[in-house]
Amino acid sequence: MSFSRRREPKAVVTVPSASRATTARQVSNLIGLSLPFLGFVVAIVLCWDRFVEPADLVLLAVGYSATCLGITVGFHRLLTHRAFKTSPAVRYGLAVLGTLAVEGSVIKWVTDHRKHHDFADEEGDPHSPHEAGLGALEGLWHAHMGWLFTTVGQADRSRYGADLLNDRGIRAIDAAEKPLIAGSLALPFFLGLLMKGTLTGALETLVWAGLVRIFLLHHATFSINSICHFFGRRRFETDDASTNVGWLSLATFGESWHNNHHAFPTSAFHGLRAQELDLGGQFICALERLGLAWDVVRVSPERQQRRLAASVPARHPGAALRS
Repeated sequence: MSFSRRREPKAVVTVPSASRATTARQVSNLIGLSLPFLGFVVAIVLCWDRFVEPADLVLLAVGYSATCLGITVGFHRLLTHRAFKTSPAVRYGLAVLGTLAVEGSVIKWVTDHRKHHDFADEEGDPHSPHEAGLGALEGLWHAHMGWLFTTVGQADRSRYGADLLNDRGIRAIDAAEKPLIAGSLALPFFLGLLMKGTLTGALETLVWAGLVRIFLLHHATFSINSICHFFGRRRFETDDASTNVGWLSLATFGESWHNNHHAFPTSAFHGLRAQELDLGGQFICALERLGLAWDVVRVSPERQQRRLAASVPARHPGAALRS
């Protein structure tokens, strides 16, 4: 089932001011965004006159890769769009890894994203950079981070997440968001303590493999909402301003082939050409070869050809839509 093309009467998507993000949620999101940024600043200071420990960089890379797969393959392609089927163990494992990306609990993330596809770049989209009344910079800020203080978590869970609410394992992971995040920060601290034997060394590992990891992944994936709906190229006709941004593909594991994704939202693969790097798609292929993924959704070349955009006019001022 796709959540990308359905349109509802505008009255049902207007968010009254009283129902906007609560103060507690705003404070929680501010902490979740600020601590990784402060960790990044501390990391720069630590590296100012010496090299970072190789072990810390290895843990950073491993943690980034695991949680990026959790968001891009788990939260997005599997749970939001059901682009493939898998076993409960893989399903729940990816849901836990996505939670460790610190981008919201699994049900909140998925329901917000399904609503985004329902109203992409129209009234009701939680994070469009083309929201009415916003200039280019304001719109980019809103799509990148600002929406986390206003419209996040407003999607109707019973409408957009009924399948998740009926899944006891997903409900448990959703409820355990905060303890899981705390555990993901405790792990690098204790690994650093084990490897280096000092409190200072443990804190350094926490900064790099915990806070810097979260900071880098935040701004890579947040860029899908902002940059990939504003700058870039379009190959397919869609009812929104989604674009493909190749230089973001490595950091986002293929998510930045975003026009491809909006054209074929249930596709397990966002990179639809051989030269379009899609590490998330390659991971799904690996699961399939191991017998851990099946019913993988693929888009045929003929279907792609029918959606090609010979010339797509910009629907929103400032959007660089080049065919």
